[in-house]
Amino acid sequence: MTDHIPARLAALKSTPTPDLKQQWRELFDSEPPPFNRRYLESRLAYRIQELTYGGLKPATVKRLEELGDEVEAETAPVRRRRQEGLPIVGTRLLREWQGVEQIVTVTADGFEWQRRPYKSLSAIARAITGTRWNGWVFFGLKNHRGRT
Repeated sequence: MTDHIPARLAALKSTPTPDLKQQWRELFDSEPPPFNRRYLESRLAYRIQELTYGGLKPATVKRLEELGDEVEAETAPVRRRRQEGLPIVGTRLLREWQGVEQIVTVTADGFEWQRRPYKSLSAIARAITGTRWNGWVFFGLKNHRGRT
């Protein structure tokens, strides 16, 4: 009964796309998604094997759902206003001030200077110079007219 499955899977590579879409309708009882051919082939191959050999055990499905819920709870997006044009995490900003090279690292939560976290570049610029600065201008990310 299952000896024809490998041949059926191999035939998917040479099957015309309209025929793949028709198989999708038959196997999934729905319209095929508008994705590329490789996606259709891989999902059809999985579905053919699933129907022939059986799917996941109910206990496995339940455990996967529980794990998914845990991951979603842990990685729930934190709503923070992100500055437009902010360099990607890990970027190092260098600025020489009075003969001393200052290095700032962009982090997921803001910035790090001298192993201390900061929420803004302006706070770092103020700590370095002792006066108020626009942090973006101080580190050369924006000119004094506000252009990046």
